[in-house]
Amino acid sequence: MEQRAWRTLVALTTRLPAALDTQLQRESGITHFEYFVMTLLSEEPGHRLQLSELAQKANASLSRLSHVVSKLERLGWAQRVTVTGRRGAQAVLTDAGFRKVTEAAPGYLETVRGLVFDGLDKEQTRQLLELGETLVTQLEKGMARGLGRSGRPMSHIDADLHENR
Repeated sequence: MEQRAWRTLVALTTRLPAALDTQLQRESGITHFEYFVMTLLSEEPGHRLQLSELAQKANASLSRLSHVVSKLERLGWAQRVTVTGRRGAQAVLTDAGFRKVTEAAPGYLETVRGLVFDGLDKEQTRQLLELGETLVTQLEKGMARGLGRSGRPMSHIDADLHENR
């Protein structure tokens, strides 16, 4: 059963982001990650956030986030500003970036509902939330122990899952 559950989770975590990327690129010319970063900034006071905090909220490395912010800067949708007396820089969503994320939101939300929530009732949505939070907590615990960073090859994990099905 674990192997079946794992393969279902892998299918979800690979197919859903790809479908969201396809919709956003087709309709708005942006990737899912770019949209997510701009959405996070749009929800902050002044549409700004310290890069390190933004990376944490976006579940991304600082390097990946910095690359995306640089692209958003080139497109005029964000800018990087240094705050006097503070370490590091902040990303700031520009007015053009706010318009971009606002224009992309309806199609994105329609796609999310159509791919996920239209197939769930209220109780299943609650269960999804609870299970998702539990999985994120477990992921963080495992990564804090060094899992997923280096060391044990994936073949051992697959073998372990195969034995426990």
